[in-house]
Amino acid sequence: MSNPKKKIPKGIIFFLTLPIIIVSLYIIFAGINSNRKYYNYSEIVNKFKNHEVSRFEMNLGSGDMEIQTRMGEIIHYSAPSTKLMCLDIKDHIESYDKAHPNEPMVYNFVRGAETSWMFNAFIYVILPILLLGFLMWLMMRKVTIVGGDNSKLFPFGKSRAKNQGENSKVRFDCVAGVEEEKEELAEVVDFLKFPKKYTDLGARIPKGVLLVGPPGTGKTLLAKAVAGEAGVPFYSISGSDFVEMYVGVGASRVRDLFGQAKKTSPCLIFIDEIDAVGRKRGSSIGGHDEREQTLNQLLVEMDGFETNEGVIVIAATNRADVLDKALVRPGRFDRSVYIGYPDIKGREDILRIHAKGKPFGADVKFKDVAKATAGFTGAELENILNEAALLAARKNQKVITKAEVDDATVKVVMGPEKRSHIITDEEKKITAYHETGHALVTHYCPTQDPVMEISIIPRGYAGGYTMSVPDKTPMYYSSTKLQEEISTLLAGLISEKLVFSDISTGASSDLKRASSLARDMVTKYGMSSSVGPLFCDTSENSFIESGKVYSEELISKIDSEVSNFINLGYLKAKEILEEHIDLLHKIADHLMTKEKLNGDEFRSLLT
Repeated sequence: MSNPKKKIPKGIIFFLTLPIIIVSLYIIFAGINSNRKYYNYSEIVNKFKNHEVSRFEMNLGSGDMEIQTRMGEIIHYSAPSTKLMCLDIKDHIESYDKAHPNEPMVYNFVRGAETSWMFNAFIYVILPILLLGFLMWLMMRKVTIVGGDNSKLFPFGKSRAKNQGENSKVRFDCVAGVEEEKEELAEVVDFLKFPKKYTDLGARIPKGVLLVGPPGTGKTLLAKAVAGEAGVPFYSISGSDFVEMYVGVGASRVRDLFGQAKKTSPCLIFIDEIDAVGRKRGSSIGGHDEREQTLNQLLVEMDGFETNEGVIVIAATNRADVLDKALVRPGRFDRSVYIGYPDIKGREDILRIHAKGKPFGADVKFKDVAKATAGFTGAELENILNEAALLAARKNQKVITKAEVDDATVKVVMGPEKRSHIITDEEKKITAYHETGHALVTHYCPTQDPVMEISIIPRGYAGGYTMSVPDKTPMYYSSTKLQEEISTLLAGLISEKLVFSDISTGASSDLKRASSLARDMVTKYGMSSSVGPLFCDTSENSFIESGKVYSEELISKIDSEVSNFINLGYLKAKEILEEHIDLLHKIADHLMTKEKLNGDEFRSLLT
């Protein structure tokens, strides 16, 4: 809503006033700091009588005079009576010329406008004081307490939320892979469009909706789609934008945000990464007064004494476990919507949405791409198609083919290829056997996903990689599957030891993942018969935040069971590789020659 009364921006007033003040101050201090000597009228007359003046210039209007003595001294003087001074000077000039016929006095009378002492006082004293006073008045008028609602010149407490407008182009059709979640949020759209339908029945419009899920699954996009469908103003802000170094600023920004929203209600407020401001109070050592004050103000605004009719807050986080309980209770966030990883159909729909405007070849099948990208988020799928388009443009192609899509898929996961990286034949051989060991154990473990590609070309931080593709996205993992995954992770190290009787540092990442998985099996999933069905969070923060204390006996038993799972995985992987040692050499030789094998090529070598 535009304001018909145009106001002069405060910045323009400030920058127009500043030069005047600077010039005035310069004039004042220049007069104060100059090395002038001040004389009275009789002293000036005496200098003329004593023939000490060799040159002078006088303004007949103002009476200002510049005198130079025979010693080189410069005197500035303003005569109290110009006419009287002129009569005296004429007599002294004649006397001086008679006494110094060879050095006549140099003089000059200038006719200028007559100025009074009142005018000079106004220019040099009163005007600068008035200008300084005006600036002080302007600042005091516009600056209230830090964060005040009327703060214009220094808007510390103003909300940084961006009003995305009522004409958002994002609709539910632009979001795929979250059909149930869209149905849940469709009711919010109906609340915003037809609130009277619900209030007539005594229903209370939800005050908040909490979107929870991994990064990149479409939480922000869903919030924009709700605003776009409802056709209402949409204020977007991050949780970190509230908190500042100064205590009280965050709370002021919360007040200002809800104040703006009430003026444009019905509307939506979207707070991204709300865990930055909504963490549990008292959970950190030493506390954080600014963050807690901001959270308290947010709690009051959402369900305090004041009502926020028509203002619905949508917040997003991937750390719902750290949020304060007072924030997520009904009455503040009445609904919690979990947005997880899309299934195969959802991934295909997401790919088709992001494929609009991109020319694809006939060999690109989005169903196959969706099948090969299990566990990918919507943001990662969009990135795959964008990387594929960039690769095709780099090759000067008119369409995007399957080769670019496959390469982009691996690039998103592993990083770009480093073909310029020079590796020795020995390093190449070690990498080939290492990756072949991963591939063989993966193939001969029935619970593991099929091998999609093996490569010894460095990508990102990896010297090589073995990529597997799941047929579907599982909801649960059995202990057998996890145990066999440990075997596949240790297979590279075992392969090196069998062939070279030595191991390299290339298995460090595999060992880290295998150890972490084994510990989770014992402490989180209850898969250890010795420890039993206990949840034992042994992370560093658990002791500080939750105050949990475990006995030394239990910790020792956990460490023992973790080692046991690792040893079981090691023995199974070693057994598989020793049984298929001929295939290990055969596939490693092919890999050293071709540097990269796809899944079909790998399986053809197993016969």
